[in-house]
Amino acid sequence: MDRTVSLLDQHSKTPVTLVESSSAPGGLELVSSYQTNRVGDPMDLVALAAQVQKGDDFIKANACNKLTVIADQIRYLQEQARKVLEEAKRDADLHHAACNIVKKPGNMYYLYERPSGQKYFSIISPKEWGPSCPHVFVGAFKLQHDMSWTPVDEVEKRDAEIAIMDKLLSRQTALPPYSEPNFKGLNE
Repeated sequence: MDRTVSLLDQHSKTPVTLVESSSAPGGLELVSSYQTNRVGDPMDLVALAAQVQKGDDFIKANACNKLTVIADQIRYLQEQARKVLEEAKRDADLHHAACNIVKKPGNMYYLYERPSGQKYFSIISPKEWGPSCPHVFVGAFKLQHDMSWTPVDEVEKRDAEIAIMDKLLSRQTALPPYSEPNFKGLNE
C-alpha cells in the first residue's frame, strides 16, 4: 500500500511518500508488525518532511555550487577566446605590414609608420637609428616559429614558456604514464 502524506509545513508543502507496509515481506516476518505498522506521533512526520526539505536544500545548494564553477570556467574560456581573437587580428595586421626583407622566425622586427599611414617592418631598431629615425616607431615584435608575433615586452616570458615546452618534449619521462591527472615533474 503506497501512502503519500502532504504536510502543511511553514516552509513548503512537501509530499512525503511512506514505504509500503507488509506484515511479512517475501513471506517472512522480519520485524514486529506492531512496531512497523502503528500510527506514530504526527510530529515524526513533520520531522521527516523537514529532513526531506533539508535534503532538497542541500541538493539545490550543491547543484548551484557546481553550476557556479562551470559559469566561472565559461567566463575564463570566453576571456581566453577573446585574447586568441585579438592576437590573431594583431598577427594578421603585422603580416600585412610592408616589408622589403624576407622575415625569418626567431628574429626581432621593428614596426614604423610613414606620414602616409603605411606601416612597415625594418631590422633596424630606433636605438640604432638614433635621432635620425625617419619615421614614427610603432613597436618591436619577435616572429615566432609558428609565425605568430610576440611584442618585445612579452618576449622574455614567451621564450621561457617555449623553453619549458622544449624541455617537456625532450624529456618525455616528465609526463607520468598514469591515466589520471598528475602534474608531478612538470615544474621541475
